[in-house]
Amino acid sequence: MLSTINSKLISRRLFNVLKIGPYEIETPLILAPMAGVTDQPFRQLCRSLGAGMVVSEMVTSDQRLWKTRKSQLRMNHSGEPEPRSVQIAGSDPEMMAAAARQNQLLGAQIVDINMGCPAKKVCNKAAGSALLRDESLVKDILQSVVDAVDIPVTVKIRTGWSPEQRNGVSIARIAEDCGIKAIAVHGRTRACAYKGEVEYDTIRSIKQSVGIPVIANGDITSPASAKAVLEYTGADGIMIGRGAHGKPWIFREISHFLRTGNTLNTISLQEFQTILLNHLESIHAFYGSYLGVRIARKHVSWYLNAHPGSSSFRRDFVQLDSTEAQCASVRLFCERLINNEDIAA
Repeated sequence: MLSTINSKLISRRLFNVLKIGPYEIETPLILAPMAGVTDQPFRQLCRSLGAGMVVSEMVTSDQRLWKTRKSQLRMNHSGEPEPRSVQIAGSDPEMMAAAARQNQLLGAQIVDINMGCPAKKVCNKAAGSALLRDESLVKDILQSVVDAVDIPVTVKIRTGWSPEQRNGVSIARIAEDCGIKAIAVHGRTRACAYKGEVEYDTIRSIKQSVGIPVIANGDITSPASAKAVLEYTGADGIMIGRGAHGKPWIFREISHFLRTGNTLNTISLQEFQTILLNHLESIHAFYGSYLGVRIARKHVSWYLNAHPGSSSFRRDFVQLDSTEAQCASVRLFCERLINNEDIAA
């Protein structure tokens, strides 16, 4: 399905500026919002490594829950480059509108509406991708949020609730009619979660059905797959989620490939060590020692997953309970990789 074409043609089309309201995204490679992943340290790291825009972790529209430390950290966007895109989630149009207004006051420059999350704890509250079952409610939420703020509003969706209820094209048309400025599409239904093939056909149909920018999302894990998805779907940009886990330099690799047609050399172990240690230190600085140690565990596991000896390292690493111990452990592991020392599996 995803055939290859001349890289220069893709380069010219992809790097037309992606416009979202007044904001021009010169490199339309976007970090997807992921709860528990796209915190401020990871967002800033991905921006520094080639992402043209990043989207925050989703924030509930229920402002009664905003006083928790978890929510306060999610809503911290200090020092981040423009445009600052904040995702909100909920199912009540008035609450979503109020949340959008408040996030604008707190510094959001783009509000993104979550209609794509397949997690049960979100869908059980009739939010996320569960909203796709009710097109009337979708329209009410989108229109309420657009009318509530004077900054661009975007939406992230899936192709439908289930293969039998695949209504992504209809939802996209509703979004455009409501004044949504861009739409990101994960190419699976809610029922499919993250399994099975991505429906690039549906993303292409959505792109052909609306005039607003469409951003393709789903199983984009390499420069080659990014090129193929763009060529097949005609999308205006790429959104990367799980493909950036433990590999934030994927944005740099894709950008270089699509601009030049050439593949970057594999990241050196020395740079790998520098990126990982800097990320680890920023996590600890942002969250503090107690929470930082726990947040760091999953990120470090993703970074080291493809390297020899990572399994035994992870078993020991999850037992460490201090910033100093984690940094020392990672530094030693990386130095052994650099020195090509044998590491037990």
